[in-house]
Amino acid sequence: MTDHRPPPPEPEDCLIRSRASRYKGGTLIAEDVHDLATHRQRVADPDGYRPCECPRCRGRVLHVHDYPQRTPYGEPGLPPVIIIVRYICADASCEATWRILPAFLARNLWRVWPTVERTVRTRAPPPPAPAPVPRRTARRWRERLASAVKQLVLLLATSSGVLLEAIAKRTGLAATRLALVDVHAQMAMPPPGRHLADLAALVHRLERGIRLM
Repeated sequence: MTDHRPPPPEPEDCLIRSRASRYKGGTLIAEDVHDLATHRQRVADPDGYRPCECPRCRGRVLHVHDYPQRTPYGEPGLPPVIIIVRYICADASCEATWRILPAFLARNLWRVWPTVERTVRTRAPPPPAPAPVPRRTARRWRERLASAVKQLVLLLATSSGVLLEAIAKRTGLAATRLALVDVHAQMAMPPPGRHLADLAALVHRLERGIRLM
């Protein structure tokens, strides 16, 4: 049977813009930190999040630069401010700075991933929260997941990872980002509640700056 459905729309430019070569420094995601308690332990130790080398120049010495704040909205039980840590490369010819985000903080979305996943995965009323997700924001998130996945599929297909190549092949170039989320969940089997977070962190690791949504 011929599929006459129109192809998914192209994703917003902010989702597919690489930062790997155009910026000195940037964001790294700690893919093993999924809760606030672990994050607080790591951020309290100067070595807790310290990269083993500078991703830009491969220098082996990075110093704590400062402690920026993040203010995620809308998740019950979270403090209004979360402290993160930023490191600076000690090489005078580099001096790239790297902010480290725990995996539960959704980069550029002003939320934690559990809030985002709960919003896009169900139409049920959200639990009471200090800052409920506005309808327009929820609609924008769903539209992003409904956009074309071609760039992400190609990224996974060229990753030199057997599982990731298989995920890319099963998803296909004509699918949506939400379809990739579902295929990744079926094949990589992330824990419940981490379908978006784990895939978003993977995408960012493969090409810094590229976003799932």
